[in-house]
Amino acid sequence: MDVTLLEATEDPEELICKAARNDYSADFVGGQSLDATMETVDGETIDEKKETLIGHLLEHGHFGPFEHPQITFAVEGVSRSCMAQITRHRHVSFDVQSMRYVSFDDVDPADVREGEMVVIPPSATDPDWVGRNQKSGQVDEETVEARAEIFRDTIEDAVESYQELLDLGMPPEDARFVLPIGTKVNMVMSMNVRMLMHVADMRAAADAQWEIRGLTEDLLDIAADWCPITFDHYEREMKNRKNRLAP
Repeated sequence: MDVTLLEATEDPEELICKAARNDYSADFVGGQSLDATMETVDGETIDEKKETLIGHLLEHGHFGPFEHPQITFAVEGVSRSCMAQITRHRHVSFDVQSMRYVSFDDVDPADVREGEMVVIPPSATDPDWVGRNQKSGQVDEETVEARAEIFRDTIEDAVESYQELLDLGMPPEDARFVLPIGTKVNMVMSMNVRMLMHVADMRAAADAQWEIRGLTEDLLDIAADWCPITFDHYEREMKNRKNRLAP
């Protein structure tokens, strides 16, 4: 999986602060400088004032101002299983690569065994991997080799069958029914800062599946550079606490 920043609000924390100060300002924030807007906030510098205000908002559950800045990511090679989980979030916008209009007729089924086109979960190849709801713990090398062989045989056969159906004239939208839920797709997703923190609450948690956890951590890494004060506070004070951030 690869996550790329496509587009984001410039100066997101300036926007958050202006929106928040608007609620308590007699003057119109749209007609004044940030220095004037933040004049009564504690801090020697404008960055200190931002830290004060943003920390106060997050600590007191005033999440509305965090809905204004928007960010858009492009995600490459996510499984349809993971895609089904992330697209459950109502206030995120998605565009997902269509398997009705995009066919995978040029993929070598032998390459699928090594991770081309289909995500191979770590439990298929790592004897030490223990997932949620797993009935047993770690397994021996012989067991994991058997798992890997069954898994790889199955996905290779599925892709071969898919391509044979295409050769027989079946439309891609119908032939895709034989493909595994681990089939990779690309997607574009947009959300605001508040929603990103809520997604992180739900999907970076220890009980989330490994793939969506990894996706969410990649999103947070990008967000930490884009909106540093907010996500530094989130990482230190709020992450994994189910903060009831859902709009």
